Amino acid sequence: MTPALVVFDLDGTLLDTHTDLVESLNYTIAAIGVAPVSYDDLTHLVGHGAKVMIERACGLRGHPLAQEQLPALLNRFIAHYTDNMPGHTAPYPSLVEAMDQLKSAGCKLAVCTNKLEGLARNLIEKLELTHYFDAITGGDTFTVRKPDAQHLLGTIERAGGDVRRTVMIGDSVNDILVARNAGVPSIAVPFGYSDVPVETLGPTSVITHFKELTPALIDELIEDFTSATPAAAAG
Repeated sequence: MTPALVVFDLDGTLLDTHTDLVESLNYTIAAIGVAPVSYDDLTHLVGHGAKVMIERACGLRGHPLAQEQLPALLNRFIAHYTDNMPGHTAPYPSLVEAMDQLKSAGCKLAVCTNKLEGLARNLIEKLELTHYFDAITGGDTFTVRKPDAQHLLGTIERAGGDVRRTVMIGDSVNDILVARNAGVPSIAVPFGYSDVPVETLGPTSVITHFKELTPALIDELIEDFTSATPAAAAG
């Protein structure tokens, strides 16, 4: 049987990145005189990559951007964020232990994030977590990004997984939607950056701590999801 594949979102799911995101974002927008944003603003800004985050932050502060301003601001953000990695960023509590359990049970692991792939890989490497993952894809890896199903399906393919034995874990609407669009079960975590309660997004399951992320839960979700969708089970 093909091993189960557990696909994680990055920001707000695998890693608590909020302090570094806010610091790099405020450094970036200060260049054009935009007032800083706070952690409370972050849920409205993240999830679509750095470019959109910059646009949204400027819009939030009443400073809409011309498209020609974005490349320089994006480069400023990337340079600051990269130079300060890993900064304050850290895995959420019990994440590493959960991944160890999953790997010991024969599961494959992957990352599917709208963060630029280079930034995601660099950050994961700095935190010495790269060896856990069979694939890492970002918002610029393919021609589409979450919630487009092809982002997740492409990640599954790169990881050597089977869509019928995959679970997506995330903290926001894009993660739940990409799972739904790709036809896989989803797990939502409430400690990330969603601007609405994750329970309202319609995930297959919700866990409040990574201590709850066990091989048994993954197997149960895959079995229940497959039983409820016979067409998927038939391939």
